[in-house]
Amino acid sequence: MADFKKQVSENITGEFFVDNTCIDCDTCRQLAPHTFEDSGRTSFVKNQPQTPQEIREATQALLACPTGSIGTLHQNSSSEVLKDFPMEIENGVYYCGFNSAKSYGGNSYFIKRSQGNWLIDSPKFLPHLVRQFERLGGISVIFLTHQDDVADADKYATHFKSKRIIHEADLSAQADAEEILKGKDVFQITQDFIIIPTPGHTQGHMVLLYQNKYLFTGDHLWWRRKRKQLGASQNVAWHSWREQTESMTCLLNFKFEWVLPGHGERKYLPANEMRFELNALVNRMKASLETHAGH
Repeated sequence: MADFKKQVSENITGEFFVDNTCIDCDTCRQLAPHTFEDSGRTSFVKNQPQTPQEIREATQALLACPTGSIGTLHQNSSSEVLKDFPMEIENGVYYCGFNSAKSYGGNSYFIKRSQGNWLIDSPKFLPHLVRQFERLGGISVIFLTHQDDVADADKYATHFKSKRIIHEADLSAQADAEEILKGKDVFQITQDFIIIPTPGHTQGHMVLLYQNKYLFTGDHLWWRRKRKQLGASQNVAWHSWREQTESMTCLLNFKFEWVLPGHGERKYLPANEMRFELNALVNRMKASLETHAGH
């Protein structure tokens, strides 16, 4: 629970506040960009929400915060807003909410489908989410993009008797996973699901393409809100920036309209515009490699 006595100095005075336990994971800024901003160290309240929609979004951020670093001065409507999660993005694709500090506040997603539901990475294991997933038909498969964002995947797998999919190179994060993928070949799991190995952030990083429209990108690719462009970061290429550049280039072979990342902003663009943005990112990444080689 957030502590008003420990609130960060940048907060604007009012009902909502952020305290100094914030890990600056960006969850609140994605859910309530009108209310929260980045100081470079933590998030803070830049505008107190005024409209019912702004208040609801700020309360969603309070609930989703992985470290419980957002608070209010008085009683709020969080019990009602709790029902917003998981939050449908489009056509049976949901953002789970309740990001976990175990994955540094990484986003996780849920896909509802008649042939069996999928969970992509993991939120906190909470009774509310368990009940909601049960209501939506359970979880057949848990796809883990990489070792950083597994969070409570093992608990969900045990509860729902789910099959976990992870790459061999990141297996240490879920050593008892039910399906282990190897190598760099593309895996066509079903007509709807394609798994694409994307080493770079970690050696075993993978992305998931659903219906040639939704790309769940883990820590490989995201939308940069302020720059208004697709992004990746050499600073978090723990395995290899060169391999991440190569695997990013491979994504040009696929069609998609949504980027749904573990960290960073999610984004929809028509397929041709998304390809244009991806190509521009690949060119920037290749240029950074050349610049580094020149030194």
